[in-house]
Amino acid sequence: MELGLATFADIWEITPELRMRNLIEEATLADQVGLDVFAVGEHHRADFAVSAPAVALAAIAMRTERIRLSSAVTVLSSDDPVRVFEQFAQVDLLSGGRAEIMAGRGSFIESFPLFGYELEDYNDLFTEKLDLLLALRSANPVTWSGHHRAPLQGAGVWPRPLQQELPVWVAVGGTPQSVVRAATLGLPLTIAIIGGEPERFRALVALYRRAWSSAGHEPARERLAINTHAFVASTQSQADAAFAAPYLAMMRRIGRERGWPPSGHAEYLALTSPRGAVAVGSPEQVAEKILFEHELFGHQRYLAQMSIGAVAHRDVLRSIELFGTEVAPLVRAEVTRRRAPSGPESTEARVEPASGSIGSG
Repeated sequence: MELGLATFADIWEITPELRMRNLIEEATLADQVGLDVFAVGEHHRADFAVSAPAVALAAIAMRTERIRLSSAVTVLSSDDPVRVFEQFAQVDLLSGGRAEIMAGRGSFIESFPLFGYELEDYNDLFTEKLDLLLALRSANPVTWSGHHRAPLQGAGVWPRPLQQELPVWVAVGGTPQSVVRAATLGLPLTIAIIGGEPERFRALVALYRRAWSSAGHEPARERLAINTHAFVASTQSQADAAFAAPYLAMMRRIGRERGWPPSGHAEYLALTSPRGAVAVGSPEQVAEKILFEHELFGHQRYLAQMSIGAVAHRDVLRSIELFGTEVAPLVRAEVTRRRAPSGPESTEARVEPASGSIGSG
């Protein structure tokens, strides 16, 4: 299983300039400790530092050697697919063929009025622009027409990426229609699980696989990623001390905007419990949570979001180091063991989270 990081480059009591320097340092360390993916989100708000993921990823490309570089997400509904494709083709060339696009509709709405789009067109914009992005990927020159953008007639789009087919993932937060769309188009899917219990997403994954099969795609080509909040320290208590307060402050701030109930210590304990959505604790505990989710979903990629709110940069770097050097080997070894047949009647081992091992204080 591929293991990586996702970040929104949160700004909290530091300057945007320093946050960008920290971002480069996080990505460089992730590459050095052998993680597979580093993904950067797009936001148009004062509390996040990156509005142009391709620019940030281009800078990261110059400081890394192996790690794959993705958006998380590109808000395709309010962007121009031609510019998105050109920018990520540029990142692909700079990185030696490591760029990916993770396309989504966005969890915030600021970009719609900013770029002159109507929220009532939220769904249609994404559907149409994803269609154009895939057309740009598969043909050059390209001929295309739609309702929300000027048509293209035999238009050449340059540069072309180094990869023969620039990877395009679809990211969702739980909308069944988006899941079916990704499966029907034969696109890999990322599911963000930021609350509740992961088990409730099993139906969504099953829907993706049914739609994938119904569309006639080869089962071996299916790709699924799970993205959750996570944090690693030497012990549970150290992880909680570094992560809990900044995490809850961030959740309360976003929650006030969206009308969510307040998040406190009880909610944190539920989320970090063995069956909760947040993976926080020692390397063994975080590996256990990831493996539990792998038992649920059988996914091929996991992305951890660690640098949240005001979590100290030094603590984030230590978490990344532990994630790459201790968590990743545990997870990869167990996933490999599960896949190895042990006899004609063998079945995949079931990993149950140990009671009280995560989030018990």
